[in-house]
Amino acid sequence: MSDKIILTGDRPTGHLHIGHYVGSLRQRVALQNTGEFKKIFIMIADAQALTDNFADPGKVRRNITEVALDYLGIGLDPEKSVIFIQSQIPELTELTMYYMNLVSLARVERNPTVKAEIQQKNFGEGVPTGFVCYPISQASDITAFKATTVPVGEDQKPMLEQTREIVRKFNDIYAPVLVEPEILLASNEACLRLPGTDGKAKMSKSIGNCIYLSDSADDIKKKIMSMYTDPTHIQVNDPGHVEGNTVFTYLDAFCKPEHFGRYLPDYANLDELKAHYEHGGLGDVKIKKFLNEILQEELEPIRKRREEYAKDIPAVYDMLKKGCEKAEETAAQTLAEVKHAMQIDYFS
Repeated sequence: MSDKIILTGDRPTGHLHIGHYVGSLRQRVALQNTGEFKKIFIMIADAQALTDNFADPGKVRRNITEVALDYLGIGLDPEKSVIFIQSQIPELTELTMYYMNLVSLARVERNPTVKAEIQQKNFGEGVPTGFVCYPISQASDITAFKATTVPVGEDQKPMLEQTREIVRKFNDIYAPVLVEPEILLASNEACLRLPGTDGKAKMSKSIGNCIYLSDSADDIKKKIMSMYTDPTHIQVNDPGHVEGNTVFTYLDAFCKPEHFGRYLPDYANLDELKAHYEHGGLGDVKIKKFLNEILQEELEPIRKRREEYAKDIPAVYDMLKKGCEKAEETAAQTLAEVKHAMQIDYFS
């Protein structure tokens, strides 16, 4: 087995949606099942969620269970992946404090992901310091487990670059203790940033334009049938546009050649379907029904597994507790090495 280690995770601010699924979750399960990784750590990032939900801790607490159920539903296996809760690993907070000395305030404020999220959340002058500094917290999460590989969405690239800078600076000043991680993006371009059902650039819980992994079959169908397509494609015979058409973006992310034989045998493949739509003579309802069949096939087993795990919540918490114990053991070892390198292990 290789020395490759994965660290990735999600903020528990709501149910996970299909944007998370195609952007990262589906890939995590595939990576877990390859057996190529020495260890896989999956973190429920509740401390990070509190940076902008500090006044509503109940929301974060409730969603710990929802995210854990989503993880188990998609097929993450506690026997193969360590699933843990960020706030239960105190070593992460201590590492964050040491790393803060290695990053200037100007550098953190320059992070494009942080800038975009501050604007999106309308903080104004009231930006919490913890929110501005969360890239440093992420660096501690990644390095505590000596992760070599971080499978995330494209919007997290600036975060990972910040981690790599911290690693290089720490290793240069103190000792080569920390591991410089590599980002792992989804290979399908449509999966990198799946738009919302309303055609907005990003699927967002706050806007309500998401299809959730826990959605019922009826909810999924309703959301698909009301999905944004091409505003110029008014009559069936009108030529249509595939670019910027949400239904076709979703088909790019989910459609496989075998789906045509099962649900739309009039066409050999997606290119043929797109060509007909662009030429004219293909209605939006037909392609939405096709997308619905595909998504129902993909999401039904996830939903059923999730419902089974939801019948025994104490068992889910027991799984999380064991995961936290394993994660803390690893993080404590890294912290001991960091403190030794920094010459602050006074009583060793």
